[in-house]
Amino acid sequence: MLFALNVVGTENLEKTNMKRTTVLRKAIMERRAVAVVGCHDAMSAKVIEACGFEAIQISGYGLAASWLSKPDVGLVQMKDVLDITWNIAQAVNIPVMADVDTGGGNAVNAAAITERLIAMGVAGMNIEDQVFPKRCGHMAGKEVIDADEMAGKVRACADVRDRLDKDFIINARTDAFSVLGLDEAIRRCNLYLAAGADLAFIDGIKTKADIQKAIKALKGLLSVNLMDAISGMKTELVPIPELAKMGVGRVSIPVASCMVAHKALTDFFKALKASPTGTLPGQTQWVSSFEQFTDFVGLKDYRKLEDKYLPRQRLEEKYRGVRKIVG
Repeated sequence: MLFALNVVGTENLEKTNMKRTTVLRKAIMERRAVAVVGCHDAMSAKVIEACGFEAIQISGYGLAASWLSKPDVGLVQMKDVLDITWNIAQAVNIPVMADVDTGGGNAVNAAAITERLIAMGVAGMNIEDQVFPKRCGHMAGKEVIDADEMAGKVRACADVRDRLDKDFIINARTDAFSVLGLDEAIRRCNLYLAAGADLAFIDGIKTKADIQKAIKALKGLLSVNLMDAISGMKTELVPIPELAKMGVGRVSIPVASCMVAHKALTDFFKALKASPTGTLPGQTQWVSSFEQFTDFVGLKDYRKLEDKYLPRQRLEEKYRGVRKIVG
């Protein structure tokens, strides 16, 4: 990370001297249901890291909603996905998993995307077997491609992984559960695992019993999504310690950051609009202070860089003798 100073998570990587791909692989292979929390932009990723989580999943729905204010129905261009993924990967020090939806086309396209992600320092990716244009796994109207075609995509991505970084994680997602049933979803997952996937992800799986059946039947690690049922997600809310005892490798908490941001913004601006003065004096519960926020995004770190590299006379002219960072 360029000019990274005092960023949460740096110490862990420095002590272990491990790449982010290695850190993520180690955590997942421990079968402790490591929480990989969904972000929608660089700032939400930094918040997740600052709160102590081990790894981040970029939310495909989060990108569609925050970038375009559109639903997750295949509208975000792959170039934009890669650009935003780069920003997020540079903003944090913990491992980041990308969401490349259907892989940008066929197996050849998916392999090229994998090369780009590894070069960007991303630790892993999700790739799914939906028909393009895809949609969020918890929406109706999903369609899936032939399982052998998806296995070819996974095999192409795995060949790139094995050549460039053997620790890069490939999470192969099937959306077959809602349209073809659990048995077909399990069959597909085993096909994708045999093709080289590190994890298999049955999106939209419903119950704890379904998860248990899948774990027993899979010839590899299972990944699941979790969100509170009140949010409208389809999967039963099983406590993460229980999933760890069951042997789940990874748990993603997908669109939480975007949904939290939507509610917080809505509540704040409704209150502001309803205020007779057009202000909310003293109601500090709504926002971080300006100084807290500028500290979080690293203004003090950049001032240190200015002090280090800019001529002293230029600094005096710029700040007119004021040494405060804010104001």
